[in-house]
Parts: sequence; C-alpha cells; structure tokens
Amino acid sequence: MQFPNERQLQALRERYPAGTRIRLNHMDDPYAPVPEGTVGEVQYVDDAGNIHMVWKNGRTLSLIEGVDDFTIITNDKEEGK
Repeated sequence: MQFPNERQLQALRERYPAGTRIRLNHMDDPYAPVPEGTVGEVQYVDDAGNIHMVWKNGRTLSLIEGVDDFTIITNDKEEGK
C-alpha cells in the first residue's frame, strides 16, 4: 500500500470535505462490505487517504478512492435513487 503525499492528501480533503454525501456503488471488501446503494456522509480523510464515513445503516466502514466505487451526491433527488 502506498500512502499519499501531502499534495495528494490535500486534494482528497478538498474533494471529500466533512459532510459530503456519498452513494456506494460497490465496495471491494469480501468479508463485510457496506451494501451497494447505501448512502453515507464523510466524517474526514485521514493521513493514509482513507475516507471515513458514517453510513445510513449505522456502519462506519471507510472508503478508499480508486478501490471502492462511489458517487458524490450533489442534490436531494440523487439521494433517493
């Protein structure tokens, strides 16, 4: 696993600020993935580049950009999909 440099971390934190709503399309976790279609909210991006989430189903599993497939929700209509 390669950790992001400071410039990459800053870009991730700007792209996914706290409060950003995200819909999960697919999570690459063979043991206990968050179900596809679940909506959640970003808490923060840590120093390893993990996007810490609070999912509407109560889970708190993080996302990894480039590994997990997800979409930023930009309006309330998208959240209901």
